[in-house]
Amino acid sequence: METRIDIAQTQPDQQIADSTEVFLGIDIGGTNTKIGLVNSTGENVAMSSFSTRAELPFDTFVKNLKREVDTELLSDCRQLRLAGIGIGAPNANYWNGKIEQASNLSWGTVDVVATLKEEYDVPVAITNDANAAAMGEKYFGAAKKMKNFILLTLGTGLGSGIMLNGSIIYGAGGHAGEIGHMVVDSRGRQCGCGRRGCLETYVSAPGIRRTVSELISEYTEPSELKNICFADLKAEDITRAAANGDEIALKAFERTGRIFILLVGTNKIAGLVSSGAEEPSRRSIWVSSFFIIH
Repeated sequence: METRIDIAQTQPDQQIADSTEVFLGIDIGGTNTKIGLVNSTGENVAMSSFSTRAELPFDTFVKNLKREVDTELLSDCRQLRLAGIGIGAPNANYWNGKIEQASNLSWGTVDVVATLKEEYDVPVAITNDANAAAMGEKYFGAAKKMKNFILLTLGTGLGSGIMLNGSIIYGAGGHAGEIGHMVVDSRGRQCGCGRRGCLETYVSAPGIRRTVSELISEYTEPSELKNICFADLKAEDITRAAANGDEIALKAFERTGRIFILLVGTNKIAGLVSSGAEEPSRRSIWVSSFFIIH
């Protein structure tokens, strides 16, 4: 039988102190989904992850998510009270609670907030994954002392969370900050959104893989990356090769950097925070769930 958290069913004499309140943070990525419980002081209580399987229907994802949350997180934390759920996801609309036509997910437009409210009797909110990360960094991370900054999330895609005067910019349509789909070359690479030359087709994990493939065909220098077929090539392989001085890998990072600078180099940014490293991203994902609810 599946576990269902229903705070309303807790008897008055069984009420748990606020110190045991936890919030569920969910980071939905095109490849993996990370989940975690965080308390009101920003401490990670429990974490887990699973494959998003974005090519499968949304209903399948929800079943997998609920199984992971109930069996991997909540089953070991029964003394804690779930107080809310915050979700970060690509193309998530804070205003209507939906993921809308995310290019890295095959679900079309889905009402994530309404779906999870049916499963868990707690407040639920969703926002763009980069916005969630930006809030985490603002309150508990590298951007504590910043009021104006842009946080970049690099992974399957490229996203940004924009903080202006201490507040996240959502935009009227709920999709402000989608810099990954700003066109840098109108005749460039095909993007999952349907357009050509979007920034994330170059500045992302899949983007740098494509760059390496192109460089291998252009240059004759020896490279350890030539021994890895494209289907098996990972961004980690390119990073490791670059650290070892591999010319193809170094050229790939240089080309990627130049394309990115073409965009941000002409804009005046008060602060730029990267969520690519493990610790900042973990902190952002889990802590942001608290601030989305409150």
